[in-house]
Amino acid sequence: MKHIVGVADMAVSQCKEDLIVTHALGSCLGITVYDPVANVGGLLHVMLPDSTIDPDKAKENPYIFVDTGLPRLFMECYSLGAVKERLEVKVAGGACVNTESNNDFFQIGKRNFLMLRKLLWKNGVLLKAYDVGGSVSRTMSIEISTGKVAVKSDGKETLL
Repeated sequence: MKHIVGVADMAVSQCKEDLIVTHALGSCLGITVYDPVANVGGLLHVMLPDSTIDPDKAKENPYIFVDTGLPRLFMECYSLGAVKERLEVKVAGGACVNTESNNDFFQIGKRNFLMLRKLLWKNGVLLKAYDVGGSVSRTMSIEISTGKVAVKSDGKETLL
């Protein structure tokens, strides 16, 4: 079954037939985690790095922010049998898609990726692969049966 993850949303699964997909990763990040032994995987689509700018919004929807969404992604995967030491983390997005000017004043994409790396580092989790930056939007998917993560942009698909 194909599950579509919207902006500021998340899906996890242990069903081998599932494919989880998210579209329109501009400055947003798509973050996948996968445990190859438990066949548990998930995908999170976050918009902003730090929930301290709007704690009420973070309580309402933790998937908006990297610092509140990432822990939820891990906890949901753990609840399905994933183990931290086996998790493969991959990420895509973090672009500057403001094509009208070369000015990326807020640098949301860069800050999202920096927050992700900081949280992973603090928790002793390695980032296995990433496709971030640039100026193109991406689509990201994860196959639960294999853990295969594909990223599509500019009409090309690559595997992370």
